[in-house]
Amino acid sequence: MLKIILGFEHDHLYPIFAGIIMPMNRVLYNVTCSVDAEIHEEWLDWMMFKHIPDVMNTGMFLENRVCRIHEYEENGVTYAIQYVARNQKDLDEYMDQFAPALQKEHADKYGSRVAAFRTTLEIVHEIRSPFPTVNPN
Repeated sequence: MLKIILGFEHDHLYPIFAGIIMPMNRVLYNVTCSVDAEIHEEWLDWMMFKHIPDVMNTGMFLENRVCRIHEYEENGVTYAIQYVARNQKDLDEYMDQFAPALQKEHADKYGSRVAAFRTTLEIVHEIRSPFPTVNPN
């Protein structure tokens, strides 16, 4: 169930807060990858146009994002690849049925040139703006 919440300031007709409260139990599966600087552009291209579409085509995830992490770039380039699953059951199914082959394909292609570690986070609370181009200024 989605709820839309609004707040109005005094007698003005513009919202001071508007958002969509998302249903919970969703799970964020985060894969942090430290990539050798010499190959990071080719790796990112392969991830965005081959690996991530393969992961999304499993049907176990609702959305995906790729984030660059700037704080950890001493010996390479670091990315956080994030996937959102409907629930833990979908993530477990992905991990059992699809992840081994997809991770093997990645390891066979890049070996020790990419170090990856995985984290699972339960999304406890999330509010999304219904106005994606909101500018606070």
